[in-house]
Amino acid sequence: MQLTNEQEAIIQAGFEHCVITAVAGSGKTTTLAHRIKYLLDEGHDPQRLLILMFNRSAREDFTKKLSRVIGSQSLRLPEVRTYHSMGYRLYRRFINEGYLTPIQPDVLQEHEIHYQVWRLITQLAPQSLQDEIKRSKKEHVETASNFIDLVKSTLSSPEMVFEELEIAEKYRYLLELFDRFEQWRKQERRITYADMLYEPVMAIHQNPALQKLVSNKMDIILVDEYQDTNEIQHLLLKYIAGTRARVTVVGDPDQTIYEFRGARPEFILNRFAEEFESPNELTLSYTFRYGHKVALLANHLISFNKGRKDVICHAHPSTPDTTIKQHISKDDARFIADFAKNFAEEGGNLNDVAVLFRVWSQSVQIELQLLEQQVPYKIDRARGALFTREVQTLSAILELAAGRFSTLPASARQQRFEQILRFPHIGLKEFQLRQLCQVLAEQPTGWGTLLEQMKLPDLKKIQSIKIERTAKLFRRLEGKQGTAANIARFYVQESDLYEGIRSLAMTHESAEERIGTVKGVIRYLHSLNLPPEETLVHLDELRARAGKQNNEAGLLLSTMHRTKGLEWPTVIIPGMMDKFLPYTLRTNNDMQSLMESERRLLYVAMTRTIHQLHLLVPPTMEQGGSATSELMPSRFVKEMRFDLCDELGEQLQPTDHPSELTLIHAPTKIAHRYAELKNTVLTQLERQKINLSDESPTWHQDAISHAIFGDGNVIGEDDRSFKVRFEDGKEMDFSKKSAHLYFSKR
Repeated sequence: MQLTNEQEAIIQAGFEHCVITAVAGSGKTTTLAHRIKYLLDEGHDPQRLLILMFNRSAREDFTKKLSRVIGSQSLRLPEVRTYHSMGYRLYRRFINEGYLTPIQPDVLQEHEIHYQVWRLITQLAPQSLQDEIKRSKKEHVETASNFIDLVKSTLSSPEMVFEELEIAEKYRYLLELFDRFEQWRKQERRITYADMLYEPVMAIHQNPALQKLVSNKMDIILVDEYQDTNEIQHLLLKYIAGTRARVTVVGDPDQTIYEFRGARPEFILNRFAEEFESPNELTLSYTFRYGHKVALLANHLISFNKGRKDVICHAHPSTPDTTIKQHISKDDARFIADFAKNFAEEGGNLNDVAVLFRVWSQSVQIELQLLEQQVPYKIDRARGALFTREVQTLSAILELAAGRFSTLPASARQQRFEQILRFPHIGLKEFQLRQLCQVLAEQPTGWGTLLEQMKLPDLKKIQSIKIERTAKLFRRLEGKQGTAANIARFYVQESDLYEGIRSLAMTHESAEERIGTVKGVIRYLHSLNLPPEETLVHLDELRARAGKQNNEAGLLLSTMHRTKGLEWPTVIIPGMMDKFLPYTLRTNNDMQSLMESERRLLYVAMTRTIHQLHLLVPPTMEQGGSATSELMPSRFVKEMRFDLCDELGEQLQPTDHPSELTLIHAPTKIAHRYAELKNTVLTQLERQKINLSDESPTWHQDAISHAIFGDGNVIGEDDRSFKVRFEDGKEMDFSKKSAHLYFSKR
């Protein structure tokens, strides 16, 4: 491999602190491996050289790469460790030194943690929540386990983490659960993976003697993926380095997407330079993964972030001519299924295609459409859409409407009634609900009338109201005519399903995921336009196909968060609309930070591609699109300047392109800077100033003016409204529908 000047500068850097900003696909691990070889050739002691990697697979990959780079030379390799293995080594040492109490040798596994967390949940949660918690065991256990880990990784108090995660107030028992879990763990002398860092770092923090024991033992430390660093990892690095070690950190602040694990871009942007004096700031700006067009798109998008390093990512001459296509799509699921079929028919390998979406609920329609058209796929989660509680309950509703209940055995009928009466929940205790469903199941028809006539003892008023409403709903559902989609919509509305989901969810985000799944299923049913019985036959066929899916073959369905560090020849990004990108579930006090986080996530998704990038954008009103705000094209679409990037990238592709290029689309500052890196000057056919905000809705503006309240700034938004802080400090909410009547840009 021929190294670039930037890589050579890093490899041969002097004995000093370094912070390296490495763009996506920049060959940073190759550069680090050559840097280590250079240091060893210079005579540095490998025992005083430490490499820290983010996880075990990254460590294994880097060790292999380092061995290849060093080749047959008889050089002793330095240690390559993960943060956790380094922490565990210190933990054992501190036990031997008497600073920490002895522990069992085996680290707590996930199933052990989940068992203890579940035991504590059943003890500490209010009685009113117990039934719902048992029905949603997985969600509650995972949220509680993640809560424990986040407290330890961020060094924040449990109270602060509880607020940051926006967990519903009725689940405040998690604060006591954290304390009780720690009591149990210490009593049993066990540790989690989080404790492998938390316990030794806190011991160092609280004991000056330990700081002297661990510091200044290394000459050189190199850290990869530093943008994913959290507070506890940063503190460990600081203590190990001391004043002696020269530390090099490599990462890309534009790829910080693990904030939910405690990662923050400020560690690589500011904190490192503040705590490791006068670091040499170097850059790996070439990407070896994708061509000019994707690089230009990514640069334009991320340039709107303020919390970043001002680096232009540009394609190396060896990269492919990556094509970019922006498709106006009214039905992303059908587009993806049709694309996959054509791709396979033309000889393409579907394993080379990844569909990356913002949230899991977006996968529902896509998965169902792929099953319908018999396109092989693999989904990056445990089970697919057809096996979710939401789909199973809607299927039960359709069975009721289609008259299938009468033909079912009583046990199957009881199971269906239990599904329906838990979604939304009727408000009874679990044993009462089961008894009620057993009575209903014994009768082959007329369940609404039976439920209305039943006299249940000791009911609260709200329970009686829910039962009466359900009885009426059953009567109207039995034999109900119409399409499956209309029946499902009727059920959602009459049962107040969405409010029921929100009232019992642990977090606002988990509620919206489940609601999104229901909406996705109904949209798919609408596309079928079939009566209940035919729909059920169709769903049964799809379920059978899903059960036979080979999870090793076919295109990949995954979220953007799960694809960090990966790449595919072809990437499709559906849902380029304001509903999903940015994904703003509620008003946020720090809207700027939220927008920057969402841009980084899209930036990561776009830069996973090698040969093709497809963006699916909903039509505007002029193109026959919807007037609802959530179905508007994402604000990020305009920020990317697609047409300009496509045109400029095409003209830059030939290695012998002219030194002066004339463009139809007005070049931006980013375009000029990119062209300059390619020794090219840009001109345009017609000088025209492009103002990004000219066609953008009011709530996309930073600065606006209200006809009555005067000047202000948009500080947050949700699906229907946006919040404005005016110059007098007053904050007010406004409807998106009527914004154009009162607001103007300033």
